[in-house]
Amino acid sequence: MSDVAAALVPFAERLLGAPLPVRLCAWDGSEAGPPGAPRVRLRSRRALRGLVWRPTGYGLAEAYISGDLDVEGDVTEGLRAVWHAVRGRPAPPSGPALTTRARAAATAARLGALGPWPPARAAPGGPDATAEFHERLLDPSMAQSCAYWTSEDPAYRLADAQRDKLDVICRKLNLVPGARLLDIGCGWGALALHAADRYGAQVTAVTTVREEHDLLAERVRELGLDHRIDVDLCDYRALRGGQYEAVACVETGEYVGDEQYPDLVRTLHRMLRPGGRALVQQISRPSPGADAGPPLAAYLAPQLRMRPLGETIGRLEAAGLEVRASESLREHYVRTVTAWRTTLEADWDGFRRLVGEATARGRHLWLAGAALALEEGRMGIDQILAVRPTDRGVSCMPVTPESWYPAVPV
Repeated sequence: MSDVAAALVPFAERLLGAPLPVRLCAWDGSEAGPPGAPRVRLRSRRALRGLVWRPTGYGLAEAYISGDLDVEGDVTEGLRAVWHAVRGRPAPPSGPALTTRARAAATAARLGALGPWPPARAAPGGPDATAEFHERLLDPSMAQSCAYWTSEDPAYRLADAQRDKLDVICRKLNLVPGARLLDIGCGWGALALHAADRYGAQVTAVTTVREEHDLLAERVRELGLDHRIDVDLCDYRALRGGQYEAVACVETGEYVGDEQYPDLVRTLHRMLRPGGRALVQQISRPSPGADAGPPLAAYLAPQLRMRPLGETIGRLEAAGLEVRASESLREHYVRTVTAWRTTLEADWDGFRRLVGEATARGRHLWLAGAALALEEGRMGIDQILAVRPTDRGVSCMPVTPESWYPAVPV
């Protein structure tokens, strides 16, 4: 068949249950679909075969990551077009109806693209967790969590927003010289280093990742902060002692399963002294009845457990913590993941050489999809400030928010 793209339009519309929102460019050079729409290029018959067998976000993600399917231009805009086309159109829990899939299979057969069920590809991981990857992708502090954007000045960049985020956390936790901070899930150590260097805190940084532990320990030595920072390689459930003035858990709780999450919040309570403050920054999702959107997150980050904000607050309160404030950072996270994606695209060949094509494309798709989900409110992120009251119920906090936070050190 000489015009593959024209034959694919009804195929795609049956799978979507909606008019085609993108322009298809097929492997034979043919094109079809609305002019001016985002262009989706099918580079091989394998992409079509995968979509026949897995006509969901999983099949699309696998095709993109493998390079069998590509989006020309802004990937976020391509995802937006597809999602807006199918929004509000109910689909059966098991996917398209059997007759729809049969017709799709017939089209694939005519195009020579029908074959056995392709093996599912695991979402790429592993190599993209290396220190070198994050040194290239992140700002110099290597903060891998949502930044806090406080200026519209063009000269204000991601590094400035990450510094301001670290200041916000330290101020909410009331860190002063000598205050003891426990940083659970410290990542590459941005908060630990900032709190010790700028605020004079005594920090215990905890991670279960050997590479994070070793790099942070090296950075601590290089900066001469050995007397203020201890780096521990252990699970938070193994922590003993306590009596910290502050505990932080920044974008760690979403990687803890439902069965283990009560242990995490009990640890926050147990490690604080009465009157101590806890700060939880955590990716969230809307209430259970809200539209979750395309299921990309389930494929690209299956370990991610996004909870509604109310559920997280309820678990903190059940552990004996008193929630004093919650702040949504959703718009801040849109700008953060967009900045990361811009960096990835600007040095695309370098990232591909470093971690491989599939891993680079998987991270690119995740950042594009996350930006769209955040923009549309299908994903969020919240910063929750809580306190462990004394036995008499005293919070040890000023009565008005204006006086909660000390000034940023000069």
